[in-house]
Amino acid sequence: MPEQHPMRGIVLMSASLLLFSCLDAITKHLLQTYSVPLVIWARYTVHWLLMLFILGPSMGLRLLDARRPGLMLLRSLCLLATSGCGVAAFSQMPLAETSAIIYIAPVMVALLAGPMLGEKVHRHHWLAMGIGFCGMLLIAHPGGQVTPTGILLAVGAAAFFSLYQILTRKLSLTENLWALVFHPALTGSLLMSLSLPLIWPDTLPPWPDLLQLGAIGGIAVLGYAVQTRAFRHAPVSQLVPLGYSQLIWSTLLGWLVFNHLPDGPAIIGIALIAVGGLVVIRSQRTKA
Repeated sequence: MPEQHPMRGIVLMSASLLLFSCLDAITKHLLQTYSVPLVIWARYTVHWLLMLFILGPSMGLRLLDARRPGLMLLRSLCLLATSGCGVAAFSQMPLAETSAIIYIAPVMVALLAGPMLGEKVHRHHWLAMGIGFCGMLLIAHPGGQVTPTGILLAVGAAAFFSLYQILTRKLSLTENLWALVFHPALTGSLLMSLSLPLIWPDTLPPWPDLLQLGAIGGIAVLGYAVQTRAFRHAPVSQLVPLGYSQLIWSTLLGWLVFNHLPDGPAIIGIALIAVGGLVVIRSQRTKA
């Protein structure tokens, strides 16, 4: 058992969330020039190639281990659908509002864990869902910076991510940790490569754009690695609530990079979604 250093874990977790927010910002910037499928392909391809380069020599074929291949494939497809809906939503809406809607996923997981995992759904889970729904209504208020299509895409991303997390819970009991990270990246890259002849631009992207396309995969790997290290130094109950600080980073980056700040109702809506998620996290800590 690694020695616990809670403050180190908190710092690492915060750094990983900043990395993921930067990933979203670079993705949104690239979407001003390139298609959604191309950006997703670049992210997944660089992701699995880096894992193969870093872990391949030591793990070899163990990266492909799958005791339950059907569920592993379904989980990978859920994450690919999450990326597709989420990236498409970022192409239509600001960072902060899109990130906030996607962050209703923890509440969805708490509700889906009942029928899918046999876990008890408590009243405060429904309360949290109600709070989060009210937050979504405020973000979607008339005159805001969101679109109906963008909202549907963000909700779709949250729904698919919820299914992905449920499947992760089931598979984490039987599957290798790094195989769980490697399979979705490889599956996503292979499937998106089928569309590459149709989505690749007529001319080679300039070097700054190629670096950014590569960076989104690299940042994803680095973010997961830093976050995994954080959980070695501090309990999950201390680190999971920090996840909602990513909404702060998304808001700041949306302002600094895209010159957008949410208006008053949207800020209240973002806060309500965070509160709903924290209610679920608090109840899980109490139960544990």
